[in-house]
Amino acid sequence: MRAVVVSSPGGPDVLRAAQVPDPVPGRGEVLLDVAAAGVNRADLLQRAGHYPPPPGAPAWPGLEVAGVVVDVGPPATTGVDAADGPAGPAAPRVGDRVAALLAGGGYAERVTVNASLTLPVDPLVDLVDAAALPEALATVWSNLCAARLAPGETLLVHGGSGGVGSVAVQLAHARGHRVVATAGGPDRCARVRELGADVVVDHRGQDVAAAVREATGGRGVDVVLDVLGGGALRSNVELLAEGGRLVVIGLQQGRRGELDLPALMARRGSVIATTLRDRPAAQKAAIMAGVREHVWPLVRDGRVRPVVHARLPLDEAPQAHRLLASGEVLGKVLLLP
Repeated sequence: MRAVVVSSPGGPDVLRAAQVPDPVPGRGEVLLDVAAAGVNRADLLQRAGHYPPPPGAPAWPGLEVAGVVVDVGPPATTGVDAADGPAGPAAPRVGDRVAALLAGGGYAERVTVNASLTLPVDPLVDLVDAAALPEALATVWSNLCAARLAPGETLLVHGGSGGVGSVAVQLAHARGHRVVATAGGPDRCARVRELGADVVVDHRGQDVAAAVREATGGRGVDVVLDVLGGGALRSNVELLAEGGRLVVIGLQQGRRGELDLPALMARRGSVIATTLRDRPAAQKAAIMAGVREHVWPLVRDGRVRPVVHARLPLDEAPQAHRLLASGEVLGKVLLLP
């Protein structure tokens, strides 16, 4: 089959299409014909040599896909490999349309994935666009659970127009939370407002801290979902309400920052930091079970929908990476085999 491999660590041009061995489903796995693969910032880091795939994952990038099941491996009846246990869903069958969370290898014509990491794609949901959802939904759901976002609380989403941010805004809005989000430029702010944000702050033209304080009557926000990292650490702590939680899920403004401990202590706040890709299989399966139960119904009824900026052929993976790195993407970029 064809896949997009990384010839050597470097810029977008190191991505090239190549022939690789066809994957074979193992115990508890399904084989998918890929309709589309989502492009994520983690893929850019892997291409540059900064985020190697975990053991056992394919060497080429791609953390999420949607496609059609064309084969199933031997059944599994115990552990995380069991997709059809007493409390679990029925295992996907040949012909089923699914979206899937991967540890890698999505930039390809076919992938194998544990059945516990798949989501059934309803006929009313576009199969190609569904590839924009698994990684973002798993990231947002797991982190809002970690932050214990409660009814009536306010969430601040940095980067509300991004692949994760656009899902976070919709999910929090659909679950009845007040949502404050940031985005760059009037047009992007307008789109994020359409997704359900109550207040959108233009980080290119407004003082974010002042705008958030005004929006909350000076109280601050209960949870910050942050993709910025070190460069925003101090300001994020200052925006927390009493008992507020800062959840760091990205490092777009650096790996290190200065933490004002007295400011955090005065708010009785906490800082939480997570990753998704390298979690143990059992944890990933539990996250996807939560998504399937609590979030996927919102996708089926249209309250949470994929936001797709561009759909490009697999051979244009270098352009997809340039586009994502430009900062102008609203939602996700998809690659189509």
